[in-house]
Amino acid sequence: MIIYIDENDENKRLDSFLSEISPDLSRSKIQNFIKAGCIKINDTLKKPSYMLKENDKIDFEIPDSQKELDIKPQNIPLDIVYEDENMLVVNKPSGMLTHPTVLERENTLVNALLYKYGNNLSDINGEFRRGILHRLDRNTSGLLMIAKNNKAHEFLAEQIKNHVVTKKYRAIVKGIIKEDEFEINGAIGRNPNQPHKMTVRDDGKPSKTVVKVLERFKEHTYIELTLITGRTHQIRVHMKSINHPVYNDTLYGAGQGKVKTEEQVLQSFSLSFTKPFGNEIIKLEIEPDEKIQKVLKYLRS
Repeated sequence: MIIYIDENDENKRLDSFLSEISPDLSRSKIQNFIKAGCIKINDTLKKPSYMLKENDKIDFEIPDSQKELDIKPQNIPLDIVYEDENMLVVNKPSGMLTHPTVLERENTLVNALLYKYGNNLSDINGEFRRGILHRLDRNTSGLLMIAKNNKAHEFLAEQIKNHVVTKKYRAIVKGIIKEDEFEINGAIGRNPNQPHKMTVRDDGKPSKTVVKVLERFKEHTYIELTLITGRTHQIRVHMKSINHPVYNDTLYGAGQGKVKTEEQVLQSFSLSFTKPFGNEIIKLEIEPDEKIQKVLKYLRS
C-alpha cells in the first residue's frame, strides 16, 4: 500500500498514524513491522518515532494475514451536489466523519461512498480514505470533492496544492467584528501542550483567511470566509486568534451558546474547481445548513 501524507497528518508519529489507519493492528505490532523494514518512508527506513512531513510517501507492506480489515459499505444516503465520470461533490452533514479512524469505522462518508461506488473510487490514500481528496471536521458541514479514480485524484489534488480550488465558508462567531472585510495571516502549527489542537505560532505554516462580514447582531457576527490556504482547523484557529471564536466551538474557546448545536456553526458552502482533464470551471454553492439557520433565527429575533 502506498500512502501520501497531506498537511492534516504531518507532525504525527509514524507508528501512531499507521495505528490510526490500521485498527486491527496494535501499535506494538506496527512498531515491529517498522523495525523489520516492512515500512519505508520515501524509500528509506525510519524509526517508529519518525514525525511525518507533508508529501511523505509511505510504502506499507505487511504479511497478508495481518493486513487491515476491509471497511464495511453502508447504505447511508448521500447528498450529491455534482457528479461526472471522474468525480463527485457531496454535501457532508454535520456530525459525520469524513473517513474511518482507529476508534470509529462505521457511519462515515467513506462507508457511504463504498456502498454506492464500490471499488470505483481512488485508493491513493489507502482503503480507509477511498476517494477522499480533502476533509471537513466531523461537525463542519458542506461541500467535499471525491475522486472516482487515481488519475482524477492526482488532477484535483494538484489544484488543491496550488490553491486553484476556491473554498468558501459561512460561520457565526462571537463578538461584533467592526471591519467589513479583512485578512488573517497568522501562521498555524500544532499546539505543543495540546497536540489534538492547532494554534497560531511563529514557526507554523503560512496561513491566510479572508473574512467578510454578512450581518451583525448584538453580540455575534455572521461572516463569509475564503480559504487561501487549507491548514487543519484553519478557520477555527484564525477566528480564535482574533478573539472571535466560532459559535459553539468548545474546542477553541467559544463555549456553548444559548442555541444548542453539534459544536461549531461552520459550513463549507461554496466550491470552485476545474473539471478533471479539461478547462471547464465548475462553481457550486448550497444554502445555509440547519445549524446556521437555527442560530440566525434566534439572533434575528
